[in-house]
Amino acid sequence: MVGLKDTLKVKSRTRKVGVAVTAVASAAGMVFAATPAAAAGSADFSVVYTASYYKGTATWSNRSVGVIGSFKASNCRRVYVRAFAGSTSLDFQSSSTWCNRSGSANFTLDANVVGGSDNIWVYMTTEDPDNVLAAQTCYRSGYCVDGRV
Repeated sequence: MVGLKDTLKVKSRTRKVGVAVTAVASAAGMVFAATPAAAAGSADFSVVYTASYYKGTATWSNRSVGVIGSFKASNCRRVYVRAFAGSTSLDFQSSSTWCNRSGSANFTLDANVVGGSDNIWVYMTTEDPDNVLAAQTCYRSGYCVDGRV
């Protein structure tokens, strides 16, 4: 049988172990919580062709890229966004063909690979998807360059 005196020792040891486990878990949680924030990034893009434009921001997450933009189509235009990991295409989406109108054109691209996407291609075409009028390549590190790189 355990006496009253022994019960107090057991409770004391249990508390000490519990405090130590909590401290270790807390420190580990802080390390894990900081990791996703370091992986995120954003870049502002501006794809312009004469009076038409698609301007906005791409925001990278661990396994996706959110693209929020304002699209103005003078004549008939269409915008596309394509996510890459290096030179490997991961996902792409496009608007419908817009003719002489403007509004929001937002997309969420899948980047379901280890490390996610590191760059996207944002471009504008006529009704013909092969007729690229203007483009930018944007990088997770926070900048865009004209053209398809």
